[in-house]
Amino acid sequence: MSVDSVHRQDAPAVLSDLQSLLDTQRLAYAAHPCPPLEQRQQWLKSLRRLLSDEREVLIDTISQDFSHRSPDETLFAELMPSLHSIDYTLKHLKRWMKPSPRSVGVMFQPASASVIYQPLGVVGIIVPWNYPLYLAIGPLIGALAAGNRVMLKLSEFTPATGHWLKELLGRIFPEDMVAVVLGEADVAVAFSGLAFDHLLFTGSTHVGKQVMRAAAEHLTPVTLELGGKSPAIVSVDVPLKDAAQRIAWGKTLNAGQTCIAPDYVLVPQDRVDGFVQAYRQAVHSFYPTLIDNPDYTAIINERQLARLERLQTDATLKGARLVPLYDQGQGRRMPHALLLDVNDEMQVMQDEIFGPLLPIVAYSDLQQALDYINARPRPLALYYFGYNKAEQQRVIQNTHSGGVCINETLLHVAIDDLPFGGVGHSGMGHYHGHEGFLTFSKAKGVLAKQRLNGSLMIYPPYGRQLVRLIQKLFIR
Repeated sequence: MSVDSVHRQDAPAVLSDLQSLLDTQRLAYAAHPCPPLEQRQQWLKSLRRLLSDEREVLIDTISQDFSHRSPDETLFAELMPSLHSIDYTLKHLKRWMKPSPRSVGVMFQPASASVIYQPLGVVGIIVPWNYPLYLAIGPLIGALAAGNRVMLKLSEFTPATGHWLKELLGRIFPEDMVAVVLGEADVAVAFSGLAFDHLLFTGSTHVGKQVMRAAAEHLTPVTLELGGKSPAIVSVDVPLKDAAQRIAWGKTLNAGQTCIAPDYVLVPQDRVDGFVQAYRQAVHSFYPTLIDNPDYTAIINERQLARLERLQTDATLKGARLVPLYDQGQGRRMPHALLLDVNDEMQVMQDEIFGPLLPIVAYSDLQQALDYINARPRPLALYYFGYNKAEQQRVIQNTHSGGVCINETLLHVAIDDLPFGGVGHSGMGHYHGHEGFLTFSKAKGVLAKQRLNGSLMIYPPYGRQLVRLIQKLFIR
């Protein structure tokens, strides 16, 4: 029975099929526990060729799942970073795999010490719906570079992409090497409860807690890439056009369905009206209209659209002032809107928005803005807009977040040499680049001695004069 049909079975059958697939990968790993550099490079090169050759099919399939997804957004936000990540990994993998020599104190000589980076075994990856390609391929690259076998659980909300990615990856990897699992929420629950050697989950904080509970049953280490309410701070003197344009790009990409999208903007009280005007102009310059606009992405499904509409209604009923930027949308192409005069009683200021609504919070001075951020759960990203370098450092040093951009949004996730990961409610652990290789590897310390045994000097009986001399010299 195929794994992609398990969602039609009862829970024991689901778990049985997944466990069988895990056992198959474990046996394959046991037969080849430390793939050489050349093998790992070949895996990555095959993956790169596949993505490049099938780019048009992938673009069309993702758009099908969204009802409409901008082809250029898929190119820039999914395919390009996936290809660049493979290139970066291929360039540096040989160095990453080398044992790292470590020092040995005089007391323990003669000996040598090193750290070797060993594959963990079988890695599970749970992929969300908002970037179904990049958030599958990104962690897959790190897991393969580290020499692991991989099971990928694709989101039930992107069924076309899931089925097509399963078919494509099956062309270059046997199922005991890389397996794609499809199915509904019950499959995801069973998947997260498997005894993986590492489990990476990307998704909401609420579901992340459930995943961590399930993984704890087997003491499976987890990397949680969650979300949260990522703030943007507009300084008192930054040109509003600069800040508004960059924030608007980060918020409107994928119609705001991005885990590191600006979730609310802190603006000086006397600049709110100016920012609203600049922001409106920036958004309209990107998308003059939503009707039949191929550049504007739709909300993934009716469920998410209804959730966003409830957030908007709840906010206005509780006193928020809605500033719509368009008269109407089209289908699931939800019109972008600003929310002014928001407060903490509104659901939109409690939950991650994940869509084209942007609250504006007025502040009087920078310290008040920092206090506002620090009084809330730590976000996945933080954005500051201002050209005063002292204030830039003040923001960086006095806030906690998974990552920071100064005078930019989103793009830190595309820098392969930067780790990506959250903190607190926005997640734990890192991947991308070298950090991804380390996440999916066991850094094993190795101490080696040969014939000469210097430790004889501290063996019992302890009353000997040499032992006392050693104690006097090394214990102070």
